[in-house]
Formats: sequence, structure tokens, C-alpha cells
Amino acid sequence: MKSLADWLAHAEHLHPKNIELGLERVRAMAGKLGLVFDCPVITVAGTNGKGSTCAMLESILMHAGYRTAVFTSPHLVHFEERLRLSGEAVKAEALAAHFEAVEQARGDMALTYFEFTTLALLLCAAAAQPEVAILEVGLGGRLDAVNMIDTDCAIITSIDLDHMEFLGPDRESIGFEKAGIMRAGRPAIVSDPVPPQSVIAHAEAIGADLWRVGRDFNVSGDKQQWGWSGRGRRYSGLAYPALRGANQLVNAAGVLAALEALRPRLPVTAQAVRVGLASVELPGRFQIVPGEPALVLDVAHNPHAVAALAENLDAMGFYPTTHGVFGVMADKDLAPMFARIGPMIDRWYFTDLPTPRAARAADLQAHWQAQNARTDASSSAHANPVEALQAAIDRADPADRIVVFGSFFTVGAVLEHGTPRLRARHLSPDS
Repeated sequence: MKSLADWLAHAEHLHPKNIELGLERVRAMAGKLGLVFDCPVITVAGTNGKGSTCAMLESILMHAGYRTAVFTSPHLVHFEERLRLSGEAVKAEALAAHFEAVEQARGDMALTYFEFTTLALLLCAAAAQPEVAILEVGLGGRLDAVNMIDTDCAIITSIDLDHMEFLGPDRESIGFEKAGIMRAGRPAIVSDPVPPQSVIAHAEAIGADLWRVGRDFNVSGDKQQWGWSGRGRRYSGLAYPALRGANQLVNAAGVLAALEALRPRLPVTAQAVRVGLASVELPGRFQIVPGEPALVLDVAHNPHAVAALAENLDAMGFYPTTHGVFGVMADKDLAPMFARIGPMIDRWYFTDLPTPRAARAADLQAHWQAQNARTDASSSAHANPVEALQAAIDRADPADRIVVFGSFFTVGAVLEHGTPRLRARHLSPDS
């Protein structure tokens, strides 16, 4: 029997392109495989905040007593992270039969890696008979493989510029692609405070039940607590979500709107909401690891996410020196990212990544040097994220902080052997 590694290697070679959007192949396959969910389905799209939104939904619904299945991508360290059943990553051996089923059904149909693996993971999820399924869109929405499943509630988080070669040149085009997960007569939650007109127009055109922040639900708060009010319910005195960062309140507000919209089918108590938000965990989303120096991990890899990271770093207080370990895909818009976070990072450690789609460390360094106006900032280039992090540790003082950000590959490499706890060189007993 093939191992998970064998199946993933096989999936790499079934289609000439890494990404080819479109639903014809996966819809045909879903029909052949009898892939359906006998439970409410929540589908989440957006430029940033999808993973956090899925994690908050999962945490609240599990605390309300529901069996959950969460499909998400990409993974940070292990492929099995892409499917969580009742909060636990799926076991590799549980996937083999589902990969086999997809392989048998596809005949000579060319499926991309994402299509092949998504079909197998969703088959596995449906077989577990969850009471609610939470599906994160991989890219865009309208033509993403996840959209082969009709959703009972669509959530669209933030909309910003990313993957423009696939989704279009501006927020209006990208918004239209994300709006493709909406369904007629079903709730569509838009938590972006200033959504593109294309999203609103599409919701109206198909007759989706559109929930907009500021109109159908609102948030308020002070430094200690926050509150939410929606069409038929309000929560007050909520603790801030355990996921750090100012942007998480936008995500949490959308989550509560979705749960309110689905209340007839998935009732949750106020206690489940409180405990679920207070205990949610998701590695790599403004994850602060205490140590000397402090370590911050964040998969911010586009201008919008980097702006949020910069805001969150600013709110952390004073650090004598901030070291930045950064590696990212070659298609990213670097200029606004460097412009926004550059003033905060004193020493850069650019890294190569183990994928042909990544920008080379030397190219990232050259791009940064071309626009850097700080005479006191420095940079170096490294072969991989672990070497880059080690170089940062070697130069850091105990009171400094190190920020590892960019691609999932960058953060995932640092987390591969568990969460590192840093001790600066002159704190080590043998130094």
C-alpha cells in the first residue's frame, strides 16, 4: 500500500501546471465519488484571515459540542494539518484509502496537486460524518476546487491585492472571484469593512442573504473587552480572541455573524462563544514565543498582511533591535511590503525556500537594498530559514526580538522540530 509521501509525490505529476483554476474536473470527480456532506457547510474565502476565521469557528463549535471537520491549506509543517477532525490533524494512514479512491475514479483525467489532494481530504472529511464542515478556499473562490461543495454559509474576510495573475489586477476583480462562493438564498458574511462593489453586486444578483459589517452586525470595545451585536443577538464583555493582533477582531466579528446566521441549524451558547474565542490556537499567525530574544512568527506574505504585522509589532513596545527573517514567493509585490515594515526592521536575513516558485534570497536582498533609505540597517542572504534564524540568534541580544515572516515555507521550516525557545548566545551556559 502506498504511503502518504508516495501519494503526494504521485499527485505532483498528474498535471503539467501547478495551478489551473476551474471546477469542471473536480465537479465531475465529486459526482463519480459521491462526495457530499450531510451537515451544514461553512466556506471561507478572503485574502487574509481565512485560517484564523476557520480556527475560531472550529473552537467555538467544538466547545458547543459539535463534531467538526476543517479543511485548510497550505500546511505549515505536515500535510496532515490540512484536515482537522474534531480539532486533531488527520492521521496519514487514514488518508490512503481516499487517495486510492480518487486515483481509481480519475481514469486519465489530469488533476492538479491541489485538486487531487483536496478531493481525497474532503472524501475523508465526509466519511468522518461531522456535524459541521468548515472549508477554507485555496485561491480566489469562484474557480477554486473547494467551491465544488455548495456552502450553507459563505464568509469573505479581507479583500486585497494578491495572486493577481490568477484573480485580476484590482480589488474589484478579486472581490468578484471571492464572491463566487456565495449561494442563492443562503447567508453570505462579508467582514471586510470596505468591501469592493463587485461583492455586494454579486450577492444581490444571485439573491444571497448578505450580512455586512456596520449594517447587519457591529463590534465595539475598549482595551479590556469587546462586544458584538447582530440581527437578533448581542454579546457583551467578551475577552479578546486568543489569536493576537488588531486584525483578529474583524475575523471574530465575521465568525459570530456566521454563527448567528446558522443558529437555527447550529445553535451555540454564549459560553461556547466566550470559551471558544478565549482558547483558540493557530500557529504562525502573529505567534509570539517568549524568550531572550522574543520570537514572532507570522505568515504575512502580501502587502495587506505585512501592514497588519507592522501594526502589531508596533503595539508590542520597545525592543533595542528587531531582526527580520524573510522569505517569500517570487510573485509578491515587495515594494509596499518593504515600505511598510522597513522602518521597524534593523537587520534583515533573507532566505531561499525549497520551492521553484520562491524568490531567491539574493534577489530579495537586492530589491530591499534598492529602496532602503536607512543607513543603520543591514542585511544578509541565507540558504534556508533555519540558517537565517540561526544567524539572527547569533547577532541578537537578549532584549531584542526576531520576526520570522513571509511564506508558509519560511515559518514552517522554523517550526518543523517544534516551537523554538530562544536563548541569546551570552545567556547559554557554555558561552
